[in-house]
Amino acid sequence: MDYPPEPWDLHGHGCASLWAVRSTPPLPDGVRPVRVLGRSLVVTGFVAYLPGSLLPYNELLAAVLVRRGWRLGLTITHIWVDSEPSRAGARAMWGIPKELADLDVTRLSGDAEGIGAARLVPKGATLPVKAALPLWQSLGGRTTRTPFRASGRAMPTRLEWRFAAKGPLGWLLPHRPLLGAVIPEFRMRFGSDRADDRAGDRAGGRG
Repeated sequence: MDYPPEPWDLHGHGCASLWAVRSTPPLPDGVRPVRVLGRSLVVTGFVAYLPGSLLPYNELLAAVLVRRGWRLGLTITHIWVDSEPSRAGARAMWGIPKELADLDVTRLSGDAEGIGAARLVPKGATLPVKAALPLWQSLGGRTTRTPFRASGRAMPTRLEWRFAAKGPLGWLLPHRPLLGAVIPEFRMRFGSDRADDRAGDRAGGRG
């Protein structure tokens, strides 16, 4: 399966929630969850990457806020897309465990039958936001680091999530999200501009 080389330049919209959970799924070697008052922080999101992106597709994910030493980042533990090139490229280049699923991201909410669904109630005005955290994943028996940055606008919201009790995100069911946001527009660059940056990121990620 062919897929585009990195970096991937994408734009679209979506919604996200922040959770505090008692335990997380397994993480890459050397990576630990960030814990606040004995809880780990997890982000869930539905995203629609729109036409004009390097690859247009829909996505549902769960990611844990982590640290390696004192360096903060994210690890994606569960993720589904409706694009085979996206699945193949993410697995091969970055170790992101993408699976295929039928996803319905309509406007700014979504559903993946048998996995989860989100419904939102927007509140207030949008505010500019920026993010630039590395992603740490397991790839080829090593923990690798991938640069990621995004910018856009976000609006606070109440997000109501439903997960299948016996589904892959059922471990979130005992909890309620702390915060929610609608992201009506964003731009993202995922991955490195040069192959030698990838090697440097992997070496730097050991600390």
